Amino acid sequence: MRGMNPPDHITRSASVHWTGDIARGSGKIAVESGLVSANYSFGTRFAKEPGTNPEELLGATLASCFTMAFTLGLTRASHPPTTIDTTAHVELSKDGEGFTITKIALVTTVDIPGIEDAALHEIAEGAKTHCPISKALAAVAITLEVKRA
Repeated sequence: MRGMNPPDHITRSASVHWTGDIARGSGKIAVESGLVSANYSFGTRFAKEPGTNPEELLGATLASCFTMAFTLGLTRASHPPTTIDTTAHVELSKDGEGFTITKIALVTTVDIPGIEDAALHEIAEGAKTHCPISKALAAVAITLEVKRA
């Protein structure tokens, strides 16, 4: 893309501070930019108490990476989208003594004129496969549903 020259290497940071035991303790997640600062605990992860959890943050990370990669692919194919909305459903399942992320289902809705469904789905699958977060999550089954707005 003209005018866009990303660096060859980037390091981004996030930090967590935890206080207390697992049942009554809690933590705070913060990102380097300062735009995210959220509380989390056993209750926010397993009982829907107010706050965040690692799974929804992972879902947001994958959804945002995929959406940018999808936008890039569509733009390179001369079909820039009007809008894209993506939701990631992260499935956490009991696995013996612990838990495993077993599946992430991406559902994306795109408002885009002038592109055939086959090309749209091919570009979406390429974005899902090649975005850096998808690559990092290669051990997890990631599904994709593409809808038109």
